[in-house]
Amino acid sequence: MKKRTIIYTILVSALLLGATTAQAQRKQLAVGKVKTSTSITADASAKGSANSLMRVAEAIDGQLIDALNGTRKFEIIARSDLDALLEEGAFTGAGLQVGGSDYLLVPVIDDYQDLIERATFEGIGATAEKRKIRLGMVARIYDSTSGKLIESANFQLDNKNMEKLLSNSSRNGSFSDELLRKIAEEMGGKIANRVVDVIYPARVIALTGPQVTINRGDGTGIRVGQAWAVYALGEEMIDPDTGESLGQSEVKVGTVRIDRVSPKFSTGTISENYGIAKGFVVRQLN
Repeated sequence: MKKRTIIYTILVSALLLGATTAQAQRKQLAVGKVKTSTSITADASAKGSANSLMRVAEAIDGQLIDALNGTRKFEIIARSDLDALLEEGAFTGAGLQVGGSDYLLVPVIDDYQDLIERATFEGIGATAEKRKIRLGMVARIYDSTSGKLIESANFQLDNKNMEKLLSNSSRNGSFSDELLRKIAEEMGGKIANRVVDVIYPARVIALTGPQVTINRGDGTGIRVGQAWAVYALGEEMIDPDTGESLGQSEVKVGTVRIDRVSPKFSTGTISENYGIAKGFVVRQLN
């Protein structure tokens, strides 16, 4: 009898462990290669900025994958790396399953401007140049199982926070390369954070006195000093016209100011509290 009880306990523990592992398994996100709309490509070619458009698209492709991987929320399949993955699978004899992802992200560049502003100071015989770049993108998130569009978000970015005044600078210098990289990095981070917020809204995972712990860490856009609002979730809302779920109603129950950012989570101090509890949704205040 005792032996049977021990065996039963082991089996139950194994089942619970398996269930926990399955429940904790990360969703798979397929990331499409960054595309550029036809009109933007034609406009860039006409203005002589086709090369910089191509370079920024390639840079965003890599930065976006890196940013998404840094969120630690998904298993990533990068479509831009598909050829290399298939070649490696054929070489090693291990098959590659490219289907079956939970979500698909389609990033598209739909606005791009790259120009040089020059200023001549005749009194001292010097010329200063400033490169101005404007970048706009649309990121669409699809449910891969149903093919339905979950979210379509627009992102606008320019280099006004990265501008440097260089004397006799050039389009092809190291300054240009660094500027493109920084813009690509910031855009990749913005899109990655939006994807995470749509699929996995930030939540309160621990509450100890005035301290709140949020499941957002380094690499997800959270910063020390930011103010975040906490929301209690109510009943599910259904669109009466389409019968589609619009998510749950939200009621603000407090605010938190971030004090510390760790690799996997962040902590903050409550500044307003009307009933904050573990599991509630947290969103950054603008």
